[in-house]
Amino acid sequence: MEIKFRAMNESDRDEVINMMQVFYASDAVHTNGSAEIFNRDFDACVSDSPYLEGYIIESDGKALGYGMIAKSFSTEYGVPCIWIEDIYLKEFARGRGIGPKFLEFIESKYKGHILRLEAEEENLPAVRAYQKCGFDRMPYLEMKKLT
Repeated sequence: MEIKFRAMNESDRDEVINMMQVFYASDAVHTNGSAEIFNRDFDACVSDSPYLEGYIIESDGKALGYGMIAKSFSTEYGVPCIWIEDIYLKEFARGRGIGPKFLEFIESKYKGHILRLEAEEENLPAVRAYQKCGFDRMPYLEMKKLT
């Protein structure tokens, strides 16, 4: 199975929103999201936003999943930062090494950047997969405030 990663485009909207609904309703994500948030995220992915990029993970022209990355700068490391916001694979595509291939794709595209991601601590398969890809646990407590 040949795996490809391509930029999202407007024709992907329904498929991506459907995948986001499944992903955000799962135990892999702490928040449930909303139609408004999903559409805003998708709009940013297909626009010229300097902050968010969206990718379709596909084989034979069929979507297997999607990924979204956000861009920032890490003063802690003194380099640009790529936040891997979402990696979602449809159930039938899991366990086939596709997630690590997506991470390799992002790593090769953004050499010299720090890559960061979050995982729910209880999501042991994801934590193990990220560790196998070279990610280390960080001892941080993340906090947020929506303004």
